[in-house]
Amino acid sequence: MRFLTPKKAFFYAVTLCLTSNYINAQDQNITVNQDSKFEQLLNEKRKTNISNTVNDRYKVQIFSGDSEKAKNTLNEFKQEFVDMDGTIVFNTPNYKVWVGNFKTRIEAEHNLIDIRKKYKNVLLIKPSK
Repeated sequence: MRFLTPKKAFFYAVTLCLTSNYINAQDQNITVNQDSKFEQLLNEKRKTNISNTVNDRYKVQIFSGDSEKAKNTLNEFKQEFVDMDGTIVFNTPNYKVWVGNFKTRIEAEHNLIDIRKKYKNVLLIKPSK
């Protein structure tokens, strides 16, 4: 006994082919509603990640001493070298001014030559973690 005759099989195949053109699994349009504070949090996270990887890079120490002189030195440096960043680090009992964020020692030494023209007591350092 046969359940599908050739006529029925042909009818089912044609019906399946015609209806399969109208079947859609999902819409292609996607709308994302995002809170505005999410972007702020993301920017803060990016800043934190940058500061975490800072220890893998070379820096130039341009000052070591008391707090007020360190602040003044950093402000002078930022006015002179606009494209280079700097920070003050406290290591008991001195405040140190570290500038630059260099990936390689060669890049750091190249910039050290320019910095040494303005600041005499400079050191090339690689902060430990």
